[in-house]
Amino acid sequence: MSGVCRAYRSAAETVWAARDVEFTARAGEFVCVHGASGSGKSTLLNLLAGLDLPDSGEIRVGDVDVGTADEARRAALRLRTVGVVFQEHNLIEEFTAAENVALPLEARGLPVGEAHEEALAQLARVGLSGPADRLPWQLSGGQRQRVGVARALTGRREILLADEPTGALDSAATRDLFGLFRELCDEGVLAVVCSHDPRCREYADTVHEVVDGRLEFRS
Repeated sequence: MSGVCRAYRSAAETVWAARDVEFTARAGEFVCVHGASGSGKSTLLNLLAGLDLPDSGEIRVGDVDVGTADEARRAALRLRTVGVVFQEHNLIEEFTAAENVALPLEARGLPVGEAHEEALAQLARVGLSGPADRLPWQLSGGQRQRVGVARALTGRREILLADEPTGALDSAATRDLFGLFRELCDEGVLAVVCSHDPRCREYADTVHEVVDGRLEFRS
C-alpha cells in the first residue's frame, strides 16, 4: 500500500478510516495490526482484500493493482490468492466442516470429490482431522475458527487476512489460534492479523498500530 486514503463522508462529518497508509508485507511474515475499535483496522483489511476501494493511493497484491481492478478481478484474487478469516466465522450452518472448506474449490470448478480431498487436507493442516464431518454447531468456538482458517487457505491461497479472529475465544483457544498463524507463516503463508488482543504481538514478526486511520510501525 502506498499513500492509501479512505474516508467515509456524511453531511455532518468526514471520518478517515485510512490516511496516507504506507504498508509492505512479504511471504512468510506474520503481521499484527493493533488498534482500538473504530481505529481503521477492518478498513485496512477490506482494502487489501479488494472488498473496499481507496479514494487515493495504490494497493498492489502480487501483480494485481487492487485499486484499479474491476470487481471480477478482485473476486478472483480472493478466490485464488487472498483468504479472509472473519471474527464471526461465517460458516454455513447446514454444511459440515469439510463441506464449508470445499466450497471455494467447487467455485473454482474442481470436481466435488477432489474438492473434498483438498478440504480434508486443509483441515488436517489446521489440526482438525477428526471433526471434518461435524456441523458448525457441533464444534467449539476455536474449532469453528480453525475451519474458517482452513477455508481461507484452501486452493493454495498464499495470503491470510484475519479480522479480530479471537474476539469470541477464551484465552487457551486464543493462544492456539495465534500459534496456528505462526506455524502457517513459518510454512510460507503471509498473515495480516488485525487484533486488539496484546497477545498477538508475541507471535508476530512485525507489529503496526492503527490510530485514527494512520498506520504506525511499532516493531
